[in-house]
Amino acid sequence: MEIKVLEKFKASASDILENNILSYWINNTQDNDNGGFYGRITDNGIVEKDSPKGLILNSRILWTFSNAAAKYPGGEYSKIADRAYNYLMDKFEDKVYGGFYWMLDSMGNPIDDCKKIYGQAFTIYGLAEYFNITKNEAVLKKAIELFHKIEEHNYDKINTGYFEVSYRNWKLANDVRLSEVDMNEQKSMNNHLHIIEAYTNLYRYWKNPVLKEKIIQLINNFTDHIINSETQHLILFFDELWNRRSKAVSYGHDIEAAWLLCEAAEVIGDKSLISKIENTAIKISDVILSGAIKEDGNILYEIDNNGKLHDYTDWWPQAEAVIGFLNSYQITNNEKYLEASLKCWEFANKYLVDKIEGEWHYKVLPDKKIDTSVHKVSEWKGPYHNGRACMEIINRIEKIIMKK
Repeated sequence: MEIKVLEKFKASASDILENNILSYWINNTQDNDNGGFYGRITDNGIVEKDSPKGLILNSRILWTFSNAAAKYPGGEYSKIADRAYNYLMDKFEDKVYGGFYWMLDSMGNPIDDCKKIYGQAFTIYGLAEYFNITKNEAVLKKAIELFHKIEEHNYDKINTGYFEVSYRNWKLANDVRLSEVDMNEQKSMNNHLHIIEAYTNLYRYWKNPVLKEKIIQLINNFTDHIINSETQHLILFFDELWNRRSKAVSYGHDIEAAWLLCEAAEVIGDKSLISKIENTAIKISDVILSGAIKEDGNILYEIDNNGKLHDYTDWWPQAEAVIGFLNSYQITNNEKYLEASLKCWEFANKYLVDKIEGEWHYKVLPDKKIDTSVHKVSEWKGPYHNGRACMEIINRIEKIIMKK
């Protein structure tokens, strides 16, 4: 494809990032009464001021605005990152046992004080990115401290991998479900995907050999256990011994893992792993491209444990598909992946991007109508997937153009 097509792609991502996503969060989500950010806002813009505030939302805001501030320094993005960091440390941090609470009420009081490792991982992810723009050693120290907490209490020293949830005092919990829709199993793909994502970002700024070995081991967990070598889909849940406990397929997680694992191998600089994971990423991309992307560019959601296909389109798999296919194009220079990335982006721009109120809608139904019953801001809906997709498009296209 011509350079001007790539430049148009980049310009579109830059426009949506700054004028649709980041601007929405700056203008609509700051809770000036109780601090931090509102926990929920409906699709039509109603702020639910009494809603809970989740660790995932706050840590993802921290990562997104820290990343944006690194790309566009000197603006308001760093102020939002400061706000997210200060609220995280003031309200979410457990000053007694260490780590960070899972959920607060609207006033900032803990209502779920357990240590879900998924949430601790996103906190590391955000703290590492915030360190990048502040160079505050205390921030990096806190991220490292959290890494050690996870390794001490939730790493499976016998079978490798990570247990899902601890109580507030870091003793392993009995109910380890991340949410109501998840299985109560000892290990999950989702937990491991975001631990490796967090550890990779931490390694950018803390070149610790133990951390490097943990990242390598996590990559091997994916290739040895999580990625089904026959189908190239990710297995979602396991028991303690890595025995498969689910039959569901999550297309968005498949394509997200494809590029995140490549990133992990690249950041630690292991050439053999880079080659191995790039081959895996292409296999995953081909399976998704042939079986989960519709003609108009939207990615299907999942096949559940009962074999039922859910063919609506959520914002986050759509964003991850854009990056995943763009990553495959960078690996192979095969334009079919760039075309797939562009088509996924065009679908998002046409149906998911809210061009009137800002941000992206949560869900598009098969008939292309917006599901307005789902919140635009919630414990699970932040500026991270779509904001990151925009920034990845910008950064990756800059690299592609430089090579041409």
